[in-house]
Amino acid sequence: MQKLSIIIPCYNAGKNIEILLNRIIAITLDNIEKEIIVVDDCSKDDSRDVLRKNEEKINKLLFHEKNTGKGGAVRTGIENATGDYILIQDSDLEYNPKDYNKMLRPLLNDECDVVYGNRFDRKLYNKGYFVNRIANKFFTRFSNFFTHYNLTDIETGYKVFKSQIIKKIEIQENGFGIEPEITAKLSKLKAKIIEVPIEYNPRTKAEGKSIGIKDGIRTLYCILKYR
Repeated sequence: MQKLSIIIPCYNAGKNIEILLNRIIAITLDNIEKEIIVVDDCSKDDSRDVLRKNEEKINKLLFHEKNTGKGGAVRTGIENATGDYILIQDSDLEYNPKDYNKMLRPLLNDECDVVYGNRFDRKLYNKGYFVNRIANKFFTRFSNFFTHYNLTDIETGYKVFKSQIIKKIEIQENGFGIEPEITAKLSKLKAKIIEVPIEYNPRTKAEGKSIGIKDGIRTLYCILKYR
């Protein structure tokens, strides 16, 4: 049986992580085994206590003794993943595990090497913020210019890879710059990417949404750096 490694970078997610783990466990995959890997990136809240309380739901629980950012947590997760496919799952409940089967299908049918979850499919009702959507559209088009992909949403947090593809990439970015970096490096590998529409429930700043202008500047820098 094939295996899906689900990498969860976790930072100060004490309020969400148990809910997320329960959602992942509740999902039945089509002839795919799940490997749940949680990387706590030196959380300052009660995340570690909650994770230890739920350790029986986790296949591999890893702790960073220093905060390295999402990129660092993803690197650790990939290094420890043993699945045929690797999925990145943010811990903030913006993305719904019920989309796993939909995202895996093109990979299982060998139609592509990577699947991106598209948050902005016009056919679907979407609650994303207007400014964020405009910024993402700009960043995606700018990235497409260099990668020659025709993508809609490079900043999506839902990406699933054939393991042998993502393990070829040496991720250098520690922050959210991993999104344009990964896309650029996939292009150099001539990896085929398919997008599928997904459910997206964005958080507000009051709920902990932390992406801002600095992240946008870093995104532009990374698109140029790794083009």
